[in-house]
Amino acid sequence: MPTMLYGPEVPDDASVHQVLDLALRIGELQMASGAGAADVTSTMLAVTNALGMPSCEVDVIFTSITICCHRGYTAAPVTATRVVRSRSMDYTRLAEVERLVRRIGRGGLTTEQARLVLDEISSAPHPYPRWVATLAWSGMAAAVAVLLGGGMLLAVIAALATALIDRIGRMVNRIALPFFFQQVIGGALATGIALGVNALQGSGGSLRPSLVIAAGIVVLLSGLSLVGAVQDAITGFNVTAAGRAMEITLMTIGLVIGVVLVLKLGVAVGSPLTVGEPIPPLLAHLPAMITAGAATSACFALASYATLRTLLLAGLAGAAGMASYGALVLLGVDMIIASAGAAALIGFVGGVVSRRLKVSPLAIAVSGITPLLPGLTAYQALFKLTVEQDVAGGMRALFLALGIGLALAAGVVLGEYLAQPVRTGLSRLERRLAGPRFSGPLR
Repeated sequence: MPTMLYGPEVPDDASVHQVLDLALRIGELQMASGAGAADVTSTMLAVTNALGMPSCEVDVIFTSITICCHRGYTAAPVTATRVVRSRSMDYTRLAEVERLVRRIGRGGLTTEQARLVLDEISSAPHPYPRWVATLAWSGMAAAVAVLLGGGMLLAVIAALATALIDRIGRMVNRIALPFFFQQVIGGALATGIALGVNALQGSGGSLRPSLVIAAGIVVLLSGLSLVGAVQDAITGFNVTAAGRAMEITLMTIGLVIGVVLVLKLGVAVGSPLTVGEPIPPLLAHLPAMITAGAATSACFALASYATLRTLLLAGLAGAAGMASYGALVLLGVDMIIASAGAAALIGFVGGVVSRRLKVSPLAIAVSGITPLLPGLTAYQALFKLTVEQDVAGGMRALFLALGIGLALAAGVVLGEYLAQPVRTGLSRLERRLAGPRFSGPLR
């Protein structure tokens, strides 16, 4: 009787578990750094394929990752799961993981060697001391205040307020206070400091304390995974997109509660704030806007522990985004459309350039759109709804802020999507579109 052939030799359990554990830990680190589900899935499949396990399936949801290795008809499949328990922005760590994945893909590392490298990446401290991140957040708030039309004194106040918020947030984080309540505290502190400035300067003061609140809103919202949520929704990972959207909504509600509580307190004590109207950009304002946009993006990247090369590219992305946004608004384009256009430019240029320079497109995209976040518009909506009791005006401002935020995220994803045929065409003519990618290998 002829011998039955069942294909290649079935890998043993130990080898399968080693490869799956390595892929899971890489995916967890990416997910914790804000990468989209499509990026995590593709990266894990690239790792398993390079290490001799081509028949794998990956399922990513917001809080866990599952991977299954099929071993043909003669052996049972092996499945492993890992829970994503913590999330933190560390773009240096993300860049190191992407470098590790490229080495694995080239066949330069065995499973055991890759695991040792990953252990070093995971256990390594942040590249900068924590006080550097605090200074970066402060610098970002100061740049946002200037971007919104505030002077140097107001920029200093916004920087000091943000430094206080960051240090207090650091303290309450040590006692594991949920981030929702940390957002409440941050919003309340920013608004309380603005109330104090308003009370000190009196009715005849020239400062606009509302810009301190707007800068605080931008800083507190900048770390949320809005780009990842839209990317997940576009690429079909609806469960993960819903989870990210719920987290964003909850954190935003916490921020709103903190701001509203103190605004109500100001009305009760007879020291209400005024709502600051955005200053329309003029041609003469563009150089200052571009400079402030570059500083905002670079400071955000520094606060997220990015490499020096990423800092420079993030600053250029912020400058390009503000230049294109200002130019579009000067031409009479609607704010939402102008925001989407500027974000698309950031995603496109970042997608083309970042891979060549071995920098994560995710870091460039998120940093680049930070100066365009609608902090002042969001404050206007809250002020009209809670202080002026202008429901119609407040809802218009609220929907405008929401529209700008979604336009920024969708625009940067579209830009990355459009960059793919250009990027691949740099090496050979290829027109295949596989979906927007911000992290990990292209295939």
